[in-house]
Amino acid sequence: MPRARNTLLCLDATPYYHCVSRCVRRAFLCGEDSHSGRSFEHRRGWIEQRLLKLADIFAIDIAAYAVMSNHYHAVLHIDAERAQLWSECEVVERWHRLFNGNLLSQRYSRGEALTPAESKALAEVIATWHQHLVSISWFMRCLNVNYSCIANVIHVVREI
Repeated sequence: MPRARNTLLCLDATPYYHCVSRCVRRAFLCGEDSHSGRSFEHRRGWIEQRLLKLADIFAIDIAAYAVMSNHYHAVLHIDAERAQLWSECEVVERWHRLFNGNLLSQRYSRGEALTPAESKALAEVIATWHQHLVSISWFMRCLNVNYSCIANVIHVVREI
């Protein structure tokens, strides 16, 4: 029976994890699709660039990776000690490299004054973002959503 990823991870046991993500329905991630004759080799670069960008943002290092025709492997190292050194400002900056954040975080980034209630609310949000930036689940989500959206948009455009 499947178990939630957070019950499988134990940083005390090991900070290294092997992750695999694959395509479904005979779809090709990279390489030449012998069934349709189409080449998807250009996607290899997308995945590599996104992996490197995310490793720069998250407290997760890439120990190794391999991109195959319909799946990829990544050996990830969670660097929780590095993440503990991040200030609230650094967490917001890193989060904003991925997402827009919210109104309070945008005001905070611009150096605008926040009320005590706004500062408290933002601190709670920043604590959540901090946890996400050390999470393999969020790392994989940011990786997979990015290239799947690009691939789907290109697929739809070619169909039209």
